Amino acid sequence: MAGKAPTMPEPIGTVLLAAGRGTRFGASPKLLSLLDGKPLVRHAAEAAVAADLGPVVAVLGHAAEAVRGALAGLPLTLVENPDYTDGLSTSLRAGLEALPERVAAALVVLGDMPRIGPGLLVLLAEAFRSASVTPSAVVPVRDGQRGNPVLLNRRLLAPGLATLTGDRGAGPLLARRDDVVELSVDEAGVLIDVDTPAALAGLT
Repeated sequence: MAGKAPTMPEPIGTVLLAAGRGTRFGASPKLLSLLDGKPLVRHAAEAAVAADLGPVVAVLGHAAEAVRGALAGLPLTLVENPDYTDGLSTSLRAGLEALPERVAAALVVLGDMPRIGPGLLVLLAEAFRSASVTPSAVVPVRDGQRGNPVLLNRRLLAPGLATLTGDRGAGPLLARRDDVVELSVDEAGVLIDVDTPAALAGLT
């Protein structure tokens, strides 16, 4: 008699936040700036797709058509956030709402963090799946400092996420909870975001 087929793990979604204006970067759209020959935002998107954990949603806002072009050919869902000028919190909610209902947890990947690899995303997912008690979130920690991306339990955090406003992500919400798993990592990229041309130059 044939054995049972292996049980597939529940999918974990990814929300790629690519809607911000990047005001400290000057007149040109930050996420379209080239790093190693590719737009900044495509580095993060390719990592999310390569991790192969579940559906990937990219949230667009500022320079939406140009960012859409930078992500062309990747197997992800593009969602435009008309309220992106009201801050990151609106893009986070738009991305989470665009994921299928069956997806209980989601990684939140910032479009301006190009040194995040798919291996790190897989580690965060494994930490969530293997926890003895289902956590509200998994956050990477390097040198004692919490970084990004974070993995959010959509069901446990739904009430709190609904109250976020302005240019804040889930950080303040997680700071008040004691059911967050902190995952120590060696990857320096969890603390590296590109906010200025000088920061970008430092990565080349």
